[in-house]
Amino acid sequence: MSGKYRVLLQRASGSDVTRRGKDVAHQACYSVAQLQDLLDEWLVHYHHRPHQGLWHPMLPKIALSPNEIWAALVAVAGYVPVPLTGSDYLELLPVRWQAITEHGIRLHHRTYDHDLLGPHLGQDSGMAARGGKWEVHTNPHDVRQIWVRLPDLGLTEIPWIHREHAHQPFNDRTWQYLQTITTRHADHDRYEAGLAEALDQLMRRAKAGTATPTEQYLLARHATARTPPPAPGPVSENQAQELDTAATGTEDDSLDNLDQAPQDETPCRSGRAGGRVRALRRPGRSPQVV
Repeated sequence: MSGKYRVLLQRASGSDVTRRGKDVAHQACYSVAQLQDLLDEWLVHYHHRPHQGLWHPMLPKIALSPNEIWAALVAVAGYVPVPLTGSDYLELLPVRWQAITEHGIRLHHRTYDHDLLGPHLGQDSGMAARGGKWEVHTNPHDVRQIWVRLPDLGLTEIPWIHREHAHQPFNDRTWQYLQTITTRHADHDRYEAGLAEALDQLMRRAKAGTATPTEQYLLARHATARTPPPAPGPVSENQAQELDTAATGTEDDSLDNLDQAPQDETPCRSGRAGGRVRALRRPGRSPQVV
């Protein structure tokens, strides 16, 4: 894959000097955004191109694409969508490796500490490949806490020691702005306390409507968007009868007459070709996927 993708890059330097093109240093280079666009296009091509290593037992001489083999396997084994749990979400957060010092864990002039870190202060994590540092997961959109993988505990939430000053989520861009308006001190603890106080004042100004446009922009990017409630409307006689039936619980829940129920067929992407999701909407119930 790397070789075929690299041919799309006219100025690719290759993995070593023997694979460099001619006058690579004197030609224009792609930006990161352009490389991302090229990679996205290549991935679409990759999943639709037949591969010699992909074949079906019933068609051993025919090379299949990743999409074709996926459709064949789903047709046999089926597909059950499983939502991510909270622990799955934490595992997918960005990872970095940090030492646990006598102060806790320090990131960008923020100190994270908790009693659970006590037994591990100054200790080696046992990860020789990482220099004995500890696995830390961070949320780039909310730096008020981090998650450290501790023995027998898994990913454990460790709060920022000045978390009480943060009334809502904030990211490193907001933190960097605070560093431009806060006086620096040689004492790390005093400087961090000053940054925490500046954060508290910033959020208070934003709530009172006296923040500058820059400050409002920084905080607005992390405001929680609320879904507006549906507008009230008139209820027809048939809808009223359906609501009464749902409330009394006298409606037959059998699936025998499923095909006669009102259906809203909405096309969706599925493992099978032409797959559709049939949403059966009933008053007081969630849509059922069959």
